Amino acid sequence: MGLETDATSLIIGSVAIGLVWAASQFVLINNIKLVSSGEERGLTSGNDGVQTAKLREIYQAIKDGADAFLNAEYTICLVFIIVFGAAVFFLISIGQGSWLQGMFTTIAFVLGALTSILSGWIGMKVAVHSNVRTTIGAQQGGYKAAFNCAFRAGAVMGFALTSMAVLVLYIALYVYRQYFPETQWDIMMDCISGYGLGGSSIAMFGRVGGGIYTKAADVGADLVGKVVHGIPEDDPRNPATIADNVGDNVGDVAGMGADLFGSYAESTCAALVIAATCPDLVAGGWGAMVFPMEVSAAGILVCLVSSFLATHIRPVHTEPDIESALKLQLIVTTILIIPVTWMIAHHFLPAEFVISGVSGVVTSTPYSAFVCVSSGAVGGLVIGLITEYYTSHSYAPVREVALSCKTGSATNIIYGLSLGYKSVIIPVFVLAAIIYTSFGMCETYGVALAAIGMLSTLATGLTIDAYGPVCDNAGGIAEMCQLAPSVREKTDALDAAGNTTAAVGKGFAIGSAALVSLALYGAFVTRLGITDGVNILEPLTFSFLLIGAMLPYWFSAMTMKAVGTAAMEMVQEVQQQFEANPRLLDEDTTERPDYQRCIAISTRAALKYMLPPGALVMLAPLVAGTLFGVYAVCGLLTGGMASGVQVAISMSNTGGAWDNAKKYVEKATPESELRGKGSDIHKAAVVGDTVGDPLKDTSGPSLNILMKLSAIVSLVFAEYFMAINDGHGLFNVTYQS
Repeated sequence: MGLETDATSLIIGSVAIGLVWAASQFVLINNIKLVSSGEERGLTSGNDGVQTAKLREIYQAIKDGADAFLNAEYTICLVFIIVFGAAVFFLISIGQGSWLQGMFTTIAFVLGALTSILSGWIGMKVAVHSNVRTTIGAQQGGYKAAFNCAFRAGAVMGFALTSMAVLVLYIALYVYRQYFPETQWDIMMDCISGYGLGGSSIAMFGRVGGGIYTKAADVGADLVGKVVHGIPEDDPRNPATIADNVGDNVGDVAGMGADLFGSYAESTCAALVIAATCPDLVAGGWGAMVFPMEVSAAGILVCLVSSFLATHIRPVHTEPDIESALKLQLIVTTILIIPVTWMIAHHFLPAEFVISGVSGVVTSTPYSAFVCVSSGAVGGLVIGLITEYYTSHSYAPVREVALSCKTGSATNIIYGLSLGYKSVIIPVFVLAAIIYTSFGMCETYGVALAAIGMLSTLATGLTIDAYGPVCDNAGGIAEMCQLAPSVREKTDALDAAGNTTAAVGKGFAIGSAALVSLALYGAFVTRLGITDGVNILEPLTFSFLLIGAMLPYWFSAMTMKAVGTAAMEMVQEVQQQFEANPRLLDEDTTERPDYQRCIAISTRAALKYMLPPGALVMLAPLVAGTLFGVYAVCGLLTGGMASGVQVAISMSNTGGAWDNAKKYVEKATPESELRGKGSDIHKAAVVGDTVGDPLKDTSGPSLNILMKLSAIVSLVFAEYFMAINDGHGLFNVTYQS
């Protein structure tokens, strides 16, 4: 009982501290008065100043738009939970031959889905609450006030999400233990895998729906505003500007939060499923069994300690401090988690444990587990730093893209695509090294631990990821409220760093998704009892490997076209408003466009087009397993993962590079080589940024959910597949080795 008590104390204590910390950060944000600098008297007299009134008006418009979209999206998600939950219950009950297991899997699915919804909702609410306060902070001297507000907004989401993810899963496991004795922990972990399925299902809708929403508005605002009429996308005269700012919150915050919650849940479920098949880990007791959750819980404390670096120990005072402060967070948390993992592994894991995996029997030790977790943590940091190199305008690659705009949009596109393809090389080598090392140490359990390691500092990753959209919104609000140019200059500097950190966050998400999907694949094979490996040269398996490799392209075609279709409608609406009321384009006009019509376009498009890509991802393994059997599913997962990781990284980095190349051009003066805002070079950069928008914020980051969701669907329904002609499917295809 000693180790079990220690495990419970560590996990519950860490998540409790994480939730309290998230609440305290929100209190600090909430203490910032929603009053423009120099107009404090308006708050007490009841006669708000002009700037304060504008700030509140824009803030309310963004808040109402975000609330309306999430309410509509989550209503659809609740219907999905009911319908798909019923399918989970009946298919699992049939496959396992037990209604009880079907019920427990369904409950876990519902818990994961609802926690994912709550995570996205909290992130969106905090981001909307904080963006206007970041604008107010930017009105003060220096960068510290604005940076701290945006950073703390990200921290609320980061610590709340990770703490809730671990807490809900641990409570579910504690309750499930009352019904499953130690000899049936493998069955219990099979049921708990529904938690990851629920989280990833909602993440798919959140990522795709939010991505379509935000990029439809962003592309429309850019093309008509910047390129055609030469006004900023956040200019209050631009009809799409409110929709664009709403999109930052529902896509880049709510969708991203649900996505990374899914990774967090799935990597843990994969590790638990594999651990439960290892007799030595089961014999080691509860403390050894939940080792992955102990690492995640300790990671929350590590991230909390390191957060003081940015806000207290080395606060941001100047523009160069911004990127260094955010980068320091990633480096320090990775360094700190390594010795912490060493202590946890040697305290909770047995001195030696044997793992029977897909390639044979491996004898592992706490040191082996420590290496697996550490390789994931360090590998994630390397991927993040490489992503920064290829997406930050502080380095040569993005500056080359910016210079290519001198000869027009075509060369900008060519350079950007080249950069994206090249940026895949090192991350893939890193992932290959992690997989080789961890698999050799602890078989498929080691790959799952590597994914846990990469996500162990997720609270920090989410903090700096959510920081970016908050700064982006703050700049938009400053522009719409026509505040002093110095305010927009500060928010642009904060946002430029935020673009880089967002790209880094996507790199983490994609890298972890590759490891998570492989870990889930390993859990799927382990659960089926396939101990001699999978022969990919077998005709059926190889055929579905090709089909799986095609799925990311099919999926991307659907999401890209959805953004393009919605953007066309948005462009037409914006242009129509300008033609109907030419006075909107007057520099000092007091008239305002109809923002709600643009918000409605983005909302309709997101809700309409988010369903087909989600159906493709979830039905592909179900149809393959039902009709052709488990080896078809193996081929599908192999191809989808190998293809998806390449496409996702190149898309995300290409889009991020184009975005920051545009910002680099915008920083230039009219006398410089790049000419600055309003020049033909700037218009070429805007075109590249516009093409890159759906790449980096819709299709690219959604592909990591494709990899994970198809794998977790396969894992959850593994027994159902086996129940159909002994795993050969309705067509009863015989496997030939």
